[in-house]
Amino acid sequence: MFPIRDDNPRVLTPYATYAIAMLNVAVWVLIQGMGTEPALSASVCRLGLIPGDLLGTVPAGTSFRIGFDTSCVLGGSSSWYTTVTSMFMHGGWFHLIGNMWFLWIFGDNVESSMGHLRFVVFYLLSGFAAAALQVATNPESAIPMVGASGAIGGVMGAYIILSPRVHVHMLIPLGFFITTIAVPAFLMLGYWLLVQLVSGVGTIGMEGGGVAFWAHVGGFVAGAVMVFGFRKRRLLERHPYHGWRRRSPTRSWHSVR
Repeated sequence: MFPIRDDNPRVLTPYATYAIAMLNVAVWVLIQGMGTEPALSASVCRLGLIPGDLLGTVPAGTSFRIGFDTSCVLGGSSSWYTTVTSMFMHGGWFHLIGNMWFLWIFGDNVESSMGHLRFVVFYLLSGFAAAALQVATNPESAIPMVGASGAIGGVMGAYIILSPRVHVHMLIPLGFFITTIAVPAFLMLGYWLLVQLVSGVGTIGMEGGGVAFWAHVGGFVAGAVMVFGFRKRRLLERHPYHGWRRRSPTRSWHSVR
């Protein structure tokens, strides 16, 4: 299942969501060479979050090959900045497009609940929480972690709290046929979280690269909790779909997707 749109009006133009998406694309083009080598492997090695390097659990000088002709050599430093840079790096075109699509579907409405600056802070904190849980599950890993999905998981966690009954339209392939269904956000996002949890349990103790399922879980849970401190009542009062009941907005919204 893949979300294609939601039935959720926005009360603010999502400038922060636009800016975050454009920054991700700019990094992909200017730093990661649009997925070409050696730029892709070098950027992942240099700017991806490596738990063993961050925590110093892997000896300095440890090297491993990434890509066809690039070797990562761990520097033994804290590499604290990679907790930020890794949020804007991606491993491929589909990785980037998928993450930006989910950000577009859910980010605008979450931004509309808290305002532009608060949303940026919320997004970054969600990314930090995502990284923290992923690192905690495998602190000695020497595999770089990249992607915006942990921070976007936080956006999805906030969305399920803010608009649980809003319908999300899903694209569903059935063999040679493709159809769409609309389901409440709490079902779609709840199912997504369940998949991440089950998949994450299956990766415990495994070595090698793959999907950072625990980062998704960490971001989602953090976002669902933090939204209570970041949302603004005056913005929520303008929205007809906040919470479990349809509300009568005190003011009209100006932009509807």
